[in-house]
Amino acid sequence: MLETLSLRTCMIYEITPVKDGRPVVIELTDAKTKELKVTLEVDAALTATGRAPFTEGLGLENINVLTQRSFIPVDERMRVLDADGKLVPHLYCIGDANGKMMLAHAASAQGISGMELAACFIHPEISMVGLTGPQAREKAEKEGFEMSIAKTSFKANTKALAENEGEGLAKLIYRPDNGEILGVHIFGLHAADLVHEASNAIALGKSIQAIHYDIKFAVHAHPTLSEVLDELFKSAKVSHLRFLFLELTAFGISEIMTILEPFILQVTDIALLINTLVI
Repeated sequence: MLETLSLRTCMIYEITPVKDGRPVVIELTDAKTKELKVTLEVDAALTATGRAPFTEGLGLENINVLTQRSFIPVDERMRVLDADGKLVPHLYCIGDANGKMMLAHAASAQGISGMELAACFIHPEISMVGLTGPQAREKAEKEGFEMSIAKTSFKANTKALAENEGEGLAKLIYRPDNGEILGVHIFGLHAADLVHEASNAIALGKSIQAIHYDIKFAVHAHPTLSEVLDELFKSAKVSHLRFLFLELTAFGISEIMTILEPFILQVTDIALLINTLVI
């Protein structure tokens, strides 16, 4: 009978538990008309009526956080809210414990949103990680450093043009004094895929330009959309001398000479060139 009955159009109306050794009786009705469709007799029935979050004993009361039906209250970026609706500094809650959507992939996505990465799957796609322009300017004014912006266009990317998707741009917000990446915003083809290079760099604390890790000179295959990020990082103007000073303070004399060698050769070549021109 079940072979000819679409279970998608039915709902369980009643389950009669085992009595006096008789089987469990399950009545299925039409989801729309509520008409009884079939009665099943089975040995056992397993019911799953939901899950409860395990949030007791976490000490939430010590930071003035009150659970709601045992779920931890959070905002749209998974930041924990206290009983007054204020953000609890540096505290996030993702997954089943916040009760938003009790699914594994949802928890993973919530973890990403917690680190300020977002993607909008429209056409063209939009993605961002880190700070927005106003947020970066506010941070720069508060902490007393300069903020710079670099931009590049998808119109300069061969792969984007080949797919007739030249409309798009990428923006980098960064500190020119130390190369710190403050934010990356991408609008264009596969923006949601491209942003992860910037996301990983921010998460790992990598700067745009450093002697031992220089994402400006990371290899990007041609022709690929990844070259959009390549051109974006290369267009950033960062102080070389500042980086050189920071790097040299962590090394000994022999290591310093190894690091300085290419710079010394460049200076020597310039000196020889000037001398030749003068003569």
